[in-house]
Amino acid sequence: MDVSAYLGSLKDKRIGVVGFGVSNQPLVGALLDAGCDVTVCDRRERAALGAAGERAAARGAKMQLGDGYLDRLDFDVIFRTPGLLPTAPELVQAARRGAVLTSEMEAFCALSPCRILAITGSDGKTTTSTVTAEVLKAAGHTVHLGGNIGTPLFTRLPEIRPDDLAVLELSSFQLHSMRCRPAVAVITNVSPNHLDVHPDFADYVAAKQNIYRNQGPEGVLVLNAGDAHTPQFAAEAPGEVRLFSSAGAVENGVYLQDGVIYRARGGETAPIMNAADIRIPGAHNVENYMAAFAALGDLASREACVSVAKAFPGVPHRMELIRELNGVRFYNDSIASSPTRAIAGLHALPKPPIILLGGHDKHIPFDELGDKVCLHAKAAVLCGETAEPIAAAIRASKHYDPKALPVVVLDDFRAAVETAYRLARPGDIVTLSPACSSFDRFKNFEERGNTFRAIVESLE
Repeated sequence: MDVSAYLGSLKDKRIGVVGFGVSNQPLVGALLDAGCDVTVCDRRERAALGAAGERAAARGAKMQLGDGYLDRLDFDVIFRTPGLLPTAPELVQAARRGAVLTSEMEAFCALSPCRILAITGSDGKTTTSTVTAEVLKAAGHTVHLGGNIGTPLFTRLPEIRPDDLAVLELSSFQLHSMRCRPAVAVITNVSPNHLDVHPDFADYVAAKQNIYRNQGPEGVLVLNAGDAHTPQFAAEAPGEVRLFSSAGAVENGVYLQDGVIYRARGGETAPIMNAADIRIPGAHNVENYMAAFAALGDLASREACVSVAKAFPGVPHRMELIRELNGVRFYNDSIASSPTRAIAGLHALPKPPIILLGGHDKHIPFDELGDKVCLHAKAAVLCGETAEPIAAAIRASKHYDPKALPVVVLDDFRAAVETAYRLARPGDIVTLSPACSSFDRFKNFEERGNTFRAIVESLE
């Protein structure tokens, strides 16, 4: 079924679109264009929906807004926002009444005429997705990059051709109860994350597994050889399994040995490039590139892989150098919204930084983070909802030395950035690597990173 036929099949349905965010706004427009009966359900009031809400209402969209926006989900089809899991009681009840639960991304996957490379993981999925797309472009392919990365693709379906390629970054929220059948699926790693939304870690892991569960024997699953969940995932994989490894050779996939990245296939190995030639820093980014190279297989030449690795400056908010002021370098790593990602950032930097930590509580333990901060940071400045719990984890670490590691807790974000700068000396590094999501005081990690950038650029 193509997108026109799909939209036509919805014309006699009552459709609820839950959440009026980035991906659902163009979806609402497409549904209205097709003459569908659409109700926008959103926690926000009308004024907060802005001009996009006004346009949708003017075109005939009904509005179910405010605190009770989930109270009456009496629809035939419901497109949910990724942040609302299908296990929400209101969605469960709607499904029991016969509603079809889906999402913009699930509909795209079902209707896409081209091959899909889908990438998920607790860390590194945005960089891996972006690198994969960049290499495919360098190899001459027409590529559509979207999903959790922020570009809605459903409304672009009419322009996508069978010979194109789609690269999708998929979150656990998007994958939860989602049926997708990507040609290539990648899981960068799995560690505790988003436990403020998922009922438990097992549910989070199961959501990640949906990226490969509907593949056929022709499908490819790329896994991290060093991840504890890989043996289980590999045993369940319906098709080919490729591994990427930074700890030695693999039989099928990509690996790092003596500073060189190799490809292994069919009993033969061939070098791809020196890991030191990758422009963006950090061992975690070497792994991101290896995951991308393993996913690409024969879709891109070695030359395309190397050219992108040497030139690509990285994705904003991911260990992004903002400026150097009086010998102090400032890095924006706002995407580091989990302890494992913040720890990877600590290891990526050339010297112990003054690290800015804290944000929204995702119910993830900070014990390991506390140890790593003690071992790999010069100072810690904490701000936000989780400031005190992180400070407690640092002070409880067996590696904590109060004389060697200043720990400062503040209420104000600007004051935290300014304090980090005051603690720095020429040659030092200040990094925003919060280890938490941004929702305690920012709309998203981009707004947090942009606020950090603005404060840093205002320092004198």
